[in-house]
Amino acid sequence: MNRLLDELSWRGLLAHHTDLGALSEAMDEGPIRFYVGFDPTAASLHIGHLIQLLTARRMQAAGHRPVLLVGGATGLIGDPKETGERVMNDPSVVAGWVEHIREQASRFVSFEGDNAAMIVNNLDWAGQLNVVEFLRDVGKHFPVNRMLARDIVAKRLESGISFTEFSYVLLQSMDYLELHRRHGVVLQTGGSDQWGNITAGVDLIRRADQHQVHALATPLLTKADGTKFGKTEGGTVWLDPELTSPYALHQFFLNAEDAKVIEYLKVFSFRGQDELDDLQRQVAEEPHKRAAQRALADDVVDLVHGQNEREAAAAAAAALFLSLIHI
Repeated sequence: MNRLLDELSWRGLLAHHTDLGALSEAMDEGPIRFYVGFDPTAASLHIGHLIQLLTARRMQAAGHRPVLLVGGATGLIGDPKETGERVMNDPSVVAGWVEHIREQASRFVSFEGDNAAMIVNNLDWAGQLNVVEFLRDVGKHFPVNRMLARDIVAKRLESGISFTEFSYVLLQSMDYLELHRRHGVVLQTGGSDQWGNITAGVDLIRRADQHQVHALATPLLTKADGTKFGKTEGGTVWLDPELTSPYALHQFFLNAEDAKVIEYLKVFSFRGQDELDDLQRQVAEEPHKRAAQRALADDVVDLVHGQNEREAAAAAAAALFLSLIHI
């Protein structure tokens, strides 16, 4: 298998994939273009998005070209949730979130060199499409029985789902088709909760253009008890320092469980196997020193906010610890 795919597999980043052999062959033939999308359903990206951004960074480091999509169109609709209909945010609010998320995402990839990253907004094509064209060119490729069989739709049928949210999968699939046609994108990545939407895009390209493209999804990280990773009692852990301070972000990862910390390091850190093996040994032999947790917290804050903010967060934590000792 391709060296990059081996690396992603070792790091536990391959939850789902289409034809991995065909993708490996495509990568071995030369650099490919891939994309990952982010919907502006809030003012900031969060820890779950960080997994996708760092995966894109790893792929770019291996020579491939990332296309980061910010969903100015899909963000106006929202992917269906199990709990009920999303609130429709004002277009001006969504437009502001698009710009903020574009700036956040751009920090994690390079825009220089032969495989320079691109950032696109799906409102650029979806906003120009009329309803008749959409139904003829996209809608005709989606059997309703398959759409009804999707897990999230099936769960919402009893409580009710609007045609707007029901149709979200068509818009996201159209993104893949447009990026394939405009920029030669042949791989979409995302979280495993998006797998149905991602594979729908693969199917649309096969039906509309008779081309084979690829998809892979990363797992949703959990805590040792099976609950979702990335939440605290105070809510979501954000990448915006105004919403989650560098100190709070550092503390969040510093409190990672021994049973999960190496798994998190593989996902959120760029440390190699030998170093992680050593940290795993320290977890087993000297858990009280929390060497792996400190490495994880330092690496994440370095990546998200920079070394200076990480050093300030670590210094604040040390000062708080000393003050508690002397109480």
